[in-house]
Amino acid sequence: MKRFGGSLYFWVLMAMVAGTVVGMVNPALGVSLKPLGDGFIRLVKMLITPIVFSTVVLGIVSARDMKKVGRVGVKTIVYFEVVTTVALAIGMFIGNTIRPGDGFNVDPATLDPNAVSGFARAAEQQTTVEFILNIIPTTFTDAFTGAGSLLQVLFVAILFGYAITRLGLQGGPVHRFVEEMAHVFFAMMNFLMKAAPIGAFGAIAFTVGQYGIESFGPLVKLMATYYLTCFVFVVGVLGTIAWWAGFNLFRFILYIKDEVLTVLGTASSESALIPLMQKLEKLGCSKAVVGLVVPSGMSFNMDGTSIYVTMGALFVAQALNIELTLLQQITLFGVAMITSKGAAGIAGASFITLAGTLAVVPTIPVAGLALILGIDRFMAEIRTATNFVGNGVAAIVVSRWEGDLDYTKLRQELGAGAPVPEDRHTEASRL
Repeated sequence: MKRFGGSLYFWVLMAMVAGTVVGMVNPALGVSLKPLGDGFIRLVKMLITPIVFSTVVLGIVSARDMKKVGRVGVKTIVYFEVVTTVALAIGMFIGNTIRPGDGFNVDPATLDPNAVSGFARAAEQQTTVEFILNIIPTTFTDAFTGAGSLLQVLFVAILFGYAITRLGLQGGPVHRFVEEMAHVFFAMMNFLMKAAPIGAFGAIAFTVGQYGIESFGPLVKLMATYYLTCFVFVVGVLGTIAWWAGFNLFRFILYIKDEVLTVLGTASSESALIPLMQKLEKLGCSKAVVGLVVPSGMSFNMDGTSIYVTMGALFVAQALNIELTLLQQITLFGVAMITSKGAAGIAGASFITLAGTLAVVPTIPVAGLALILGIDRFMAEIRTATNFVGNGVAAIVVSRWEGDLDYTKLRQELGAGAPVPEDRHTEASRL
């Protein structure tokens, strides 16, 4: 018990239970605790930009090979595209098989379009061209002021790291400065993570207090189906990928259990992004791979979001008794392959993505999203956790693919799992 009492995992879990009880017993109090969760996420986000910037810069400088950086980038994008497409397919298959929306018989005339108008307007701005252009900040400092996205920070960091590499010895002082600053920012992050139980307590108390567990009674089937689908994806798809990469997925999830619980409690991937990157490096992944894969994965490797988009669209159609043709479902699938890549790792962005996807099928009113608006926050926890675990697996897989995975460290941290692949070219893999 003493060992558990000193674990962040234990206190986050206790905080989630306490938050649930408070939200149920005193909903008004639970709602008033929302600033605790919001405050914790803001504290974490305050440090994400400088830490990601320094990590990527140091990773590129340590690699000292821009061809390798480009190669890692291409492999990362290929991996993201393949895995998220599989997630979309699984979501569509299970959504068509279980059909959680059947029997709701909702009259479209009773829907309130104003309830989701804000999400619909936001979705209209999520065009592919705008998304790509927004990766480039207007000025150098825009990427760090909070107005831009994490992809802007990644873009600037790659250019900055490349410049230091090109300067050679002249870039040495700047390299050392970035390295020392990184140590300071990591120390700050490690301290702030001790407040994770407080953030999880406030976020869960607000969610239960605001919406009430009993309020989504008729929607339990959708939630159960979605949770089941995410479980199938994590165990079946990510588990198989992990086995291929030479490690046990369940041991990996236990290894990052503190971070997973923090994500579950706050419904934000950003809340544990930096600790995940630290643990991946400790597992034997190279700094360059971790720095490129994990931050970019928050926008491009949204496995849980991909499942949510296809299943949510099918649910709305089924609840409104709208039978989608094969062509319409193929269209939904194709559009979701694009829209799901632009979702940010915070609660709410996935709902905007779903609104943008539904807009391509005129027969489904976007106002139908009001049916799941109340339970979206409950689905956000498992959605972000699935995204989070998927990004961790991606970093290990790309490291293996690149030949930069230290299997000695991996097996020391996770214990014996699948046999170490014999086709690796690193010294560690031959030990």
